[in-house]
Amino acid sequence: MRLEGSCHCGAVRFSVESHTPYPYMRCYCSVCRKTAGGGGYAINIMGDTESLRVEGDDAVGVYRVRQDDGSPGHARRHFCTRCGSALWVHDPRWGQWVYPFASAVDTPLPRAPEHVNLMVEFAASWAQVPEGAGETTFPEWPEHSIEDWHRKRGLWRE
Repeated sequence: MRLEGSCHCGAVRFSVESHTPYPYMRCYCSVCRKTAGGGGYAINIMGDTESLRVEGDDAVGVYRVRQDDGSPGHARRHFCTRCGSALWVHDPRWGQWVYPFASAVDTPLPRAPEHVNLMVEFAASWAQVPEGAGETTFPEWPEHSIEDWHRKRGLWRE
């Protein structure tokens, strides 16, 4: 499925092909919360890096989180330098994938049949982590990947 997205001010537009377009995973880590906002979490999707096309790349900035030892983290968080919109994450350890933030995607996305709330150990005290039917919670990272989750539920798109 082709996803098209943009920043708030329109300086950056992008497209990417995705086999996993269901925005099901809410990350409550401090990095996602502080760089992408939202309800105390961020949601990303997975796309094929080779298909990523960007217009306005002169307005794209990259932020790398500092690890506890002060060294730069692996993941590169791309954002618009003009309006600050979070756009996508790319991590060379999984170079074939790029992770656009659902909040930056303009293409209508399918509604996820259930949600995974992860890194809730790091959730802000004011963030309400949903509970009940259709909600699964993990203190840190779940063992399954974005691909695994979509395939297990028959939601993988060619």
